[in-house]
Amino acid sequence: MDKKKLTERDICTKYINPALQNAGWDMHSQVREEVSFTAGRIIVRGRLHTRGKRRRADYVLSYKKNMPIAIIEAKDNNHSLGDGMQQALAYSDALDAPFVFSSNGDGFLFHDRTGLFGKTETTLSLDEFPSPETLWELYCQYKGIHQNARQTVEQPYYDDGSGRTPRYYQTVAINRTVEAVARGQNRVLLVMATGTGKTFTAFQIIWRLWKSKQKKRILFLADRNILVDQTKNNDFKPFGQAMTKVTNRTVDKSYEIYLSLYQAVTGSEDEQNIYKQFSPDFFDLVVIDECHRGSASVDSAWRQILEYFSAATHIGLTATPKETREVSNIDYFGEPVYTYSLKQGIEDGFLAPYKVVRIDLDRDLQGWRPSKGQTDKHGELIEDRIYNQKDFDRQLVLEKRTEVVARKVTEFLEQTDPYQKTIVFCEDIDHAERMRQALVNLNPERVKENRKYVMRITGDEQEGKAELDNFINPEERYPVIATTSKLMTTGVDAQTCKLIVLDQRIQSMTEFKQIIGRGTRINDDYNKHWFTILDFKKATELFADPAFDGDPVKVYEPKAGESVVPDDEQETLEPDATELPLSEEAEGYEIEPGETWQRDDSQPAWPSDDLEKTKRVKYVVGDVEVSVIAERVQYLGPDGKLITESLKDFTRKKVKEQYATLTDFLKGWNQAERKQAIIEELAEQGVIWDDLIKDVSKKLGAEPDPFDVICHIVYDQPPLSRKERAEQVRKQNYFSKYEGASKQVLDALLDKYTDDGIEPIEDVKILTLAPFSQIGSLMELVDAFGGKPGYTEAVRDLEDELYRQTP
Repeated sequence: MDKKKLTERDICTKYINPALQNAGWDMHSQVREEVSFTAGRIIVRGRLHTRGKRRRADYVLSYKKNMPIAIIEAKDNNHSLGDGMQQALAYSDALDAPFVFSSNGDGFLFHDRTGLFGKTETTLSLDEFPSPETLWELYCQYKGIHQNARQTVEQPYYDDGSGRTPRYYQTVAINRTVEAVARGQNRVLLVMATGTGKTFTAFQIIWRLWKSKQKKRILFLADRNILVDQTKNNDFKPFGQAMTKVTNRTVDKSYEIYLSLYQAVTGSEDEQNIYKQFSPDFFDLVVIDECHRGSASVDSAWRQILEYFSAATHIGLTATPKETREVSNIDYFGEPVYTYSLKQGIEDGFLAPYKVVRIDLDRDLQGWRPSKGQTDKHGELIEDRIYNQKDFDRQLVLEKRTEVVARKVTEFLEQTDPYQKTIVFCEDIDHAERMRQALVNLNPERVKENRKYVMRITGDEQEGKAELDNFINPEERYPVIATTSKLMTTGVDAQTCKLIVLDQRIQSMTEFKQIIGRGTRINDDYNKHWFTILDFKKATELFADPAFDGDPVKVYEPKAGESVVPDDEQETLEPDATELPLSEEAEGYEIEPGETWQRDDSQPAWPSDDLEKTKRVKYVVGDVEVSVIAERVQYLGPDGKLITESLKDFTRKKVKEQYATLTDFLKGWNQAERKQAIIEELAEQGVIWDDLIKDVSKKLGAEPDPFDVICHIVYDQPPLSRKERAEQVRKQNYFSKYEGASKQVLDALLDKYTDDGIEPIEDVKILTLAPFSQIGSLMELVDAFGGKPGYTEAVRDLEDELYRQTP
């Protein structure tokens, strides 16, 4: 057997798998092959989206389920032993597995990230692969896990039998936290972006610490009642009768898992601090959800609870750790044991990317000054000074400004989807109410259809609060638009929110990240894969802050008179269309094979400051005109640089990077053993073939070959359809040198090319399908050409004839 002729999969089956089995690895419970551990970034172009390539490891080895310790990257035997090492090391970074191997079937190159094995990289023969016990021992030494802590670290995850498994980053977060606690670390901080499953992660951490009996009594603290209820009824449900929610002023101490609002166990009077009914050493573990909201502040009510239970281990969970001169999560908890950022979540395809539409209003940029002695609508003398964006809706209300913002929101909804869930963030409750009224007046038909089309949902208004569950429920159409001042700044799961409107000045990076997080959840069932931010108060300038880590896929700033909808979304598509508007491209992304572009058509909470109506003087002016003066469009590519070119321009640039001239392209195309290889390579670099082909097809009235698409778009040559190319070959009397079955086969291959393109005719397996199978068997047809080399040469000659007639 010639090893050089074996595929990568053959190398795995014949050499790597036996080596693992001989080393004592259980192929069912400890070895996973071809592991896709990301979902593939969602790439948005116009109203379409597709998935980028998933990250796949050839092998992930785990000592116990969900405890990966080693990665193997396999290559065929035409590669050197270490050719897969750099790729494997990148996977090792993501999966937190310190032992890394590369193999071509001759042996293994072993890279030890612990420094305990000896040399960093060592060549091993096939029969020298380390056993699970050997690597686990090294792993525990590396992590500082002593013998008495191993029972905790080796405690299995909860498994409900449904097949649900943690995502890779959740596994890393759970394992690192459990390991830290097992080592005796008493303050642990875990940072995970909104929408990445912090509560499920917390459940698995608590489950393993509880089941291992390292932590027997546990308090889970949150600051929103809906968060506690969601947690109890969903992720924490397996705790069953061992769990309770603290609701009364007298506590039952017979439970092991306690869930509570911090407000439920604290009060202004000492007798209201019911947490003191527990002894200070009652809890072994306190888990603080959204810990940036209170535990970081030295004088907060949260901090009082934590200091009372100071003997317990404290685990803080947050998407946005708070670091100011007065407040610090890191000072209290220490550096995070793991951080999974918004940027990484978007890159992995677990979080929704977003576009930004920036809208500048003339009064915001130029300011407004009252005339001498001018009074407002209520007869108040307006202080004589220049008012600008930071004053509007806080100290001065320009009623027509509110109308302009509401009109732009309505315009966007009408041109995209009038029923997409929308949150409008306003300065305060008064502003939210005025915005509600403006939106109601601009959408009379929608409101007539259902009065709940627009609702104000703020902490002071019971009817709006009562609609909270309906707003975040994907199955409920109404309310569609929620106006608020602090709605959904933390924690509530609004899976189908597609539009976030910012008419609020946001100075806090923590608050900004939380607001952006309201739209980042993905819901495939309801076609929620990305969302849009309409920014009226320059809040999205915080994207430029180094502390922000998730760039938008598009920044749109239209000019006066232009549509508020980004230009890539303005093209009207049929309901089932998957054509990509040509103003878009997928620069820098590799598309997952088999993915196509799909259309996307189809929680709230209220901090205490939202309950107090403002007491400050607020002038109201109704006769000052306000207009839009600027709206702009740009893309941010994977490298963070702005992209403004169209799909055609992008294609020209990418192709000319490899083939500067038409002559260069023709030479490369004709010399390629497989034309499809060039097509696939360009697709991996972001060329969207389907959309380019559709565009050229409109001009031709028939479908072109990708060859003609490139020649036409990149080199300005007139295109031919596949049918025209096939007819030209027949006119050249090309088949005269063949007879019998071979002539029939070539004639049928030409028909197949006309119908389906170049890809199928380059695969000999096509001879097993109709109409070829009706001419003869695979062996008979190949023999008609004098054997496989003769058949391969005939197909190559046919391709030469097809592309001989250049445009």
